[in-house]
Amino acid sequence: MKFTALPLKGAWLIEAEPFSDHRGQFARLFCERELAKIGITSPLVQINHSLTREKGAVRGLHYQHPPHSEAKIVRCLRGACFDVAVDLRKGSPTFLKYHAVELTPDNMYALYIPEGFAHGFQTLEPDTELLYFHTEFYTPGSEGAIRFDDPATCINWPLEATDLSDRDRTHPLVTDKFTGIDI
Repeated sequence: MKFTALPLKGAWLIEAEPFSDHRGQFARLFCERELAKIGITSPLVQINHSLTREKGAVRGLHYQHPPHSEAKIVRCLRGACFDVAVDLRKGSPTFLKYHAVELTPDNMYALYIPEGFAHGFQTLEPDTELLYFHTEFYTPGSEGAIRFDDPATCINWPLEATDLSDRDRTHPLVTDKFTGIDI
């Protein structure tokens, strides 16, 4: 596995290093020892899978408030997505900045999103499937979100947002009263 630090401190691009031969391919997608070398030591407690049918659909931008903040590793199993992490950490020099990575089965990238970040994605192909590894259990009372088109983040989505849940469409905009999440 190869790790590349991203411009948002604590976020990483994880690249699988597949072994290929005439039979196909094999790649390690998770290794606790290798993650520990870059300081990622929180145990994974939950794995989620999503299937999004429509190209252009947007899911997110979601996070969990402390004490249930979560880090996650996101990987695309089918299709393609524009995967986005937004820094919401109080006092961070990159507060409200985002970084996006195109995840596909072919590039075998994963995005590590630390605690204190919102996460969302847009599908670039129909029937896109993602696998999420979480360091915290889903806790409904700790949910937080910001709207995908919030002017405070200026996310440059590659496609028109064609399919959103009512909930994601109506998340609140960031106001000047929001100073970030204490981590």
